[in-house]
Amino acid sequence: MQQLLGQLLGPGDPPPYSVFNETGRAPLLLLCDHASKAVPQALGDLGIPASELARHIGWDIGGLDAAIELSTALDAPLVASGYSRLVIDCNRWPGGEGSIPEVSDGTSVPANCGLGKAEIDARAEACFWPYHHEVDRQLDRMTAGGRPVALLVMHSFTPEMNGFQRPWHVGVLWNDDPRLPEPLLAQLRRDASLVVGDNKPYSARASYEYTLTAHARSRGLPHCSLEVRQDLIDTSDEARAWAKRLAPAIRAAVAASLG
Repeated sequence: MQQLLGQLLGPGDPPPYSVFNETGRAPLLLLCDHASKAVPQALGDLGIPASELARHIGWDIGGLDAAIELSTALDAPLVASGYSRLVIDCNRWPGGEGSIPEVSDGTSVPANCGLGKAEIDARAEACFWPYHHEVDRQLDRMTAGGRPVALLVMHSFTPEMNGFQRPWHVGVLWNDDPRLPEPLLAQLRRDASLVVGDNKPYSARASYEYTLTAHARSRGLPHCSLEVRQDLIDTSDEARAWAKRLAPAIRAAVAASLG
């Protein structure tokens, strides 16, 4: 039976977020919304095998390793989520579309079916809001005194969806603020070997997008998400190598966005 508000996480569960390189000096906050495939012990295995949880439906494969390497290479603080997107998706509005999916890429998630408001709220209070409150805390700290800061969210995407082979190596997702995404797209496209998506394979203009809307748009910060294809970063070594490859473009784009 699912536990209610304030009781979902026990002493043996991991924290709902992690912070890396908090003293980083770059004018950039990195985020990783889907960094973990962990599930609170109270929710068991969500009714799915570990092999399903390890797929892209459970987390952004390679995303955390790449984000940590970027944090080091750019000397930027990083906040990473602590639980699987199947527990609650930290880039969806709580209670809204895709927040706690009953079916994800064809896989039924029994523990997510028929949840009541108290059960949804319990997951949000335990696993969603602590992460986002920490993002706000870091932004408050970094922007104190009027310091200009940009926000970049690290994601990864599956190489195939619904039978379509996605050709992009990386994608830049953004809404209507071009300050960071346009220079980042330009920098990435200087590498002729990269296939770069502009709001591909997803779009930050989708109504369900939470993180950029809640934290960057509301504060007027330059922002975007960066997607890397998962087959390129599905080992720690490959993820770190791609982060090092992408870091110079990000650094230059952040500098341009802050003018």
